[in-house]
Amino acid sequence: MESRKKISIVSTLHYIRLVYRSVLFVLLLISYIRYRVFSDDPVLERIEKIPVIIYVTWAVFVIEMVMRFFPSKYESPGCQKQFARNYIKSGNTNISIPDNNSTILIALIWIVFNGVFGALNMEGILDDGIMVLLCSAYSICDIVCILFFCPFETWFMKNKCCSTCRIYNWDYAMMFTPLFFVKRSYSWSLLALSVALLIRWEITFYLHPERFSENTNDYLQCKNCTEKLCVHKKQLASLWKQIEVYSAERIRRLRK
Repeated sequence: MESRKKISIVSTLHYIRLVYRSVLFVLLLISYIRYRVFSDDPVLERIEKIPVIIYVTWAVFVIEMVMRFFPSKYESPGCQKQFARNYIKSGNTNISIPDNNSTILIALIWIVFNGVFGALNMEGILDDGIMVLLCSAYSICDIVCILFFCPFETWFMKNKCCSTCRIYNWDYAMMFTPLFFVKRSYSWSLLALSVALLIRWEITFYLHPERFSENTNDYLQCKNCTEKLCVHKKQLASLWKQIEVYSAERIRRLRK
């Protein structure tokens, strides 16, 4: 029987992010519904009357993004492969990044998808509160993609795991895309920092593509992975299969 492996520190931090981002979304949703029902004032203006919510949320995401600009052992290898210190020469000079062609398609789909929400916001059908809620929902989806299921990986890029993901550091820019339509200094500052992170990533990719290829960078090999997220995902998949088998057996017995 295969022994169970402990969850890594990096994966544990992902779960912590999932918890506080989920709590934030629930609080924002409750506040939005409450203010829409009991007040005629714009929802964001009501929330801004409790500035500590804005300040804390802004600070948390700024800290997360700033950390991405520097090497860290507490971040996923998926975003750390851009740094020179994590480039371990494999001896192979064949730079192969098969998922690179999917990036333009993903970018176009994301822009069009969010453009629909932006157009509705500009027409006054969706208010700024909805755009902020959308960002919060995206922040949860971001962690879900890492821990459980990523549609970009499965349907578009076909990469083996997050460590080799071509667009890993696009996450904050994608997360904060709806803030383009929210005319607040704190919203545009988050968006600007996330775009700076994306630009830094893309410049590094085009200057040093060898760091992003599993063929040329041994840091991306499974033996050097510190996240061990694939092991965790396999355990979750195994648990899900056990639940399916148990449920099927229960249904079969009930039908007798």
